[in-house]
Amino acid sequence: MIAAIPSPTVAGFHLGPLLIRAYALCILAGIVVAVWMAGRRLLDRGGRAEQALDVAAYAVPFGIVGGRLYHVVTTPQPYFGEGGHPLNAFKIWEGGLGIWGAVALGALGAWIGCRRVGVPFLAFVDAAAPGVAVAQAMGRWGNWFNNELYGRPTDLPWGLTIHCWDQPGAHAVTCPGTSTTVLGTFHPTFLYESLWCLVLALLLVLLDRRTTLRRGQLFALYVAGYPLGRVVFELMRSDEANHILGLRVNVWTSAVVFLLGVVLFVLFGRRQASTEVPVHAEPASQHTE
Repeated sequence: MIAAIPSPTVAGFHLGPLLIRAYALCILAGIVVAVWMAGRRLLDRGGRAEQALDVAAYAVPFGIVGGRLYHVVTTPQPYFGEGGHPLNAFKIWEGGLGIWGAVALGALGAWIGCRRVGVPFLAFVDAAAPGVAVAQAMGRWGNWFNNELYGRPTDLPWGLTIHCWDQPGAHAVTCPGTSTTVLGTFHPTFLYESLWCLVLALLLVLLDRRTTLRRGQLFALYVAGYPLGRVVFELMRSDEANHILGLRVNVWTSAVVFLLGVVLFVLFGRRQASTEVPVHAEPASQHTE
């Protein structure tokens, strides 16, 4: 019987003087899978698989910047608080990307890319939505390597062993006043969220195949669906976070994003089928959506 899920004591490896972090590799792997899935799904919509990579060239950098901005704005203490180091705000490889900012600015980058490539924006985000959820699922394993995003203490068999951690060095350290590196055993909220993202991706694919949706509605379901799980996991987490009216900032964000997804679903549902520009590989000037 498993006593607890282990966590790594090292979250990277050295390639000469360069520290390659597992967190970054998980994010990178998720991006690769998301682009591949978007390309396959664009083919089903009459486009070309290469268009996904072309749009990703805009969406990915925007998404990374947006994710980091959200993290720094909602958790400014390590960078601008007492004893903080402002330049560390640029050290994305050490962890700290907020999915809300990543999706918001990533969508803006995708819109720019779609305009340049000649793909209808709503068709692209519908094609990309399941892959984005899978990428989130994969990215959460970077938090496992970093021994972060855990819940309250637990003695359940699937509890997660968490170590005291040196983030810059990417390795476990001895906990203060003890002779062990183990901080305790906690709910693996990173794993719960990873599984939820995979379930969400599967539901989106099934709905896309078995129902008739207006363009943009599948993306709206992703926007509304992800927060349903995220708010539960946020309420379970015990790591430090800023609060508003007694609730974690991300709980409020989840509620707002859920409502946004519902509104988008309704608005996109009112679109007329005749206004939806077909997807094909033509110059951007031929598409105005």
